[in-house]
Amino acid sequence: MSGIAADVGLTMLFTIPLLLVIGVPISVAMGVGSVLAMLAVFNLDRVAITAAQRTFTGINSFSLLAIPFFVLAGVIMNNGGIAQRLINFAKALIGFIPGALAQTNIFANMLFGAISGSGVAAAAAIGSAIGPQQKAEGYDPRFSAAANTASAPSGMLIPPSNIFIIYSLASGGTSVAALFVAGYVPGILWGLCCMGVALYFARKLGYRSEIRLGLGDKLRVAIEAIPALMLIVIIVGGIISGIFTPTEASCVAVIYALVLSLAYRSIRLAQIPGFLLDASKTTGMIIFMIGVSSIMAWIMAYAKIPGFIAETLLSVTDSPLAILLMMNAIMLLLGCVMDPTPAVLIFAPIFLPVALSLGVDIVHFGVIMVFNLSIGTITPPVGPILFTGCKIAGLKIEHLVRPLMPYFIGLMLVLMAVTYIPALSLWLPRAAGLMN
Repeated sequence: MSGIAADVGLTMLFTIPLLLVIGVPISVAMGVGSVLAMLAVFNLDRVAITAAQRTFTGINSFSLLAIPFFVLAGVIMNNGGIAQRLINFAKALIGFIPGALAQTNIFANMLFGAISGSGVAAAAAIGSAIGPQQKAEGYDPRFSAAANTASAPSGMLIPPSNIFIIYSLASGGTSVAALFVAGYVPGILWGLCCMGVALYFARKLGYRSEIRLGLGDKLRVAIEAIPALMLIVIIVGGIISGIFTPTEASCVAVIYALVLSLAYRSIRLAQIPGFLLDASKTTGMIIFMIGVSSIMAWIMAYAKIPGFIAETLLSVTDSPLAILLMMNAIMLLLGCVMDPTPAVLIFAPIFLPVALSLGVDIVHFGVIMVFNLSIGTITPPVGPILFTGCKIAGLKIEHLVRPLMPYFIGLMLVLMAVTYIPALSLWLPRAAGLMN
């Protein structure tokens, strides 16, 4: 490692963890650590100018405009009565399976996550709506909470997904449309894995299906859910067919969600300013984090740290299978202590050159990375979806550790399949003509 790389690396390695330990927000810690690392190399005037330029450049992207609109659409849908209609649709579709309410919870999480693009929103909206019903039917709260928590991140893979937009930026402009479509099969496999685990324990615990709907009721709830489900068709279908870009699709999502929620009479016009404020707060945090991470990416690239890490990994072994396994292990650990957004922004530029040197497709690696970090959202000590699931169920984290273990094992197996079988991620975008 060169002297510059050592100075930069050691400064960030010491400063950022120290700031996080004393309670500084991660975005501020990243920004301060990056600026201090630059001061180890340049004078103050150049650091000030370069940091400002990199921050602006990092957020000056048309694709990033999709984030605030998808966030706003998610906020509207979370308050617009859509969750209950998706739950009713899921009941009608799979209510015959043992442990039907838990299965309904998982399937509804997949649907709501696919519409809202947020695993936390899915866990909160679906869990709070169906949790009391499971309790009334005698379900163990730990079983119910584990199913809700484990399945909610599937929405981070099933489009639209903000984290794929961020990966597109961090990877130098990978097609957002290709990433969206590539997430479908892995996201569905995530949900099916959770349904399989829930089915096993439902039978073991003696939970039978208590949901019996006639044909007329099934048709009624299906018709009621069609407008919400059409959002998936409109957004993804419009992107694939080239009618609009992902950014334009996010605007369509906001308008559609607003009109649909008003038609359901689930929200009032007076609530819209509050929705805008909530979406602005979330968007502000994400955009600020993207800006400061651009400073970090620049100084790391200047010091040639990504190249050093790539050489180190490749010096350990020349086996692509082993290197991918090591990167998976590292990303799983990162997901335990970092939110997916900063993790992608920081480590995509580091790991991506290694993956590309192994012949891994850039879209495929994006799916691998997001899958890993999605597991981190349900893993202590940081896991935002884990905390949300516990809060909704009124349980402590330690109550969910054991019930979640079978889900972790199943998801690890799915992760290995997604990692080593590229076709699971790539065949659909290739069939849609979004990549060669």
